[in-house]
Amino acid sequence: MQVRSVTVFAYPEDMPAAAKAAAATRLVLEAADFEVQTVRLATPPFPLLVQSEAEAVALATQLEADAPKFGMDYISLGPALPSRPETYAWVPAILQATSAVFCSGVVADDEGIHPDAVRASGEVMAALAPLEPQGFANLRFAALASVAPGAPFFPAAYAPRLLPRGQVLVALALEAADEAVRAFEPARTAEEARTNLVTALEAQGRRLAALTEEAAALHQARFLGLDFSLAPFPDEMTSLGRAMERLGVAALGLHGALAAAAFLADALDRAAFPRTGFNGLMLPVLEDAVLAARAAEGMLSVKDLLAYSAVCGTGLDTVPLPGDTTADQLAAVLLDVAALSRRLRKPLTARLMPMPGKQAG
Repeated sequence: MQVRSVTVFAYPEDMPAAAKAAAATRLVLEAADFEVQTVRLATPPFPLLVQSEAEAVALATQLEADAPKFGMDYISLGPALPSRPETYAWVPAILQATSAVFCSGVVADDEGIHPDAVRASGEVMAALAPLEPQGFANLRFAALASVAPGAPFFPAAYAPRLLPRGQVLVALALEAADEAVRAFEPARTAEEARTNLVTALEAQGRRLAALTEEAAALHQARFLGLDFSLAPFPDEMTSLGRAMERLGVAALGLHGALAAAAFLADALDRAAFPRTGFNGLMLPVLEDAVLAARAAEGMLSVKDLLAYSAVCGTGLDTVPLPGDTTADQLAAVLLDVAALSRRLRKPLTARLMPMPGKQAG
């Protein structure tokens, strides 16, 4: 298991204080033999901080320039908001001017689904597709449905709107698919597999929470919790697809895969640790060796991934799409995600990636 991110939440002007809390957290975690991949800063939603596209771009470029001085690898400016509908159209300019800045856009929240925001987010994804090779600018944008502040995974991360000035919050985004693989491989029964995983998550969670809370307190920061979403990385040992197929599923995309996803989510729900963010199952097609293989084989579709999200997941993540996918087609997918989120009262995101010049298969 690795710490994908020590994520600190603060206002831009509080980056120095946030950096101290993040550095202290990283130091204690690495001293305890946890590998920390990145340190990240998430601000309150950018529409609350700026009044124009020019100001938004200036803020993004300044934060990106300052980030290395403070040991920050990535910055999230949070979501465009339905209350400021013009801010969705600013996102392409923000991301085109930077390489380490992330944004998002709210498509649904406690007030319900926002159709104009759904359409605007589809237009953002279509506009981002040609900005970088293979459509990779869309890695830095996600549509958010019912996602609360304090989630440490990017691009969903943002600080609370009413965060007091000077306050710093700390959370950990954890890459733990290998824990599921290790828990399932020796298990002779499903119950044994679940027990193994719950035991492993609780043991790691206790250590991580104690270390992070202590380090944060040294700098008057508040520990929010852990996001133990079973996030993978592109090799087979950390493949969630592999973990699910170890449960007896012939191949992802076939019947039985949804039950395997629900089983994994149930194990996460049973484990006791301080929580923030999703604590679900991330199924990013471009970041998981087995998921990518099943998608390439034509066995795993967007509809399959959306169905899995209903029982376990965090939404549609890094899903490659044909390069000629239109803004209206993207918005239709986002509308399904938003509807599922509101109906089930659960946070979901969508990070869709039209790839210019590519076709299905």
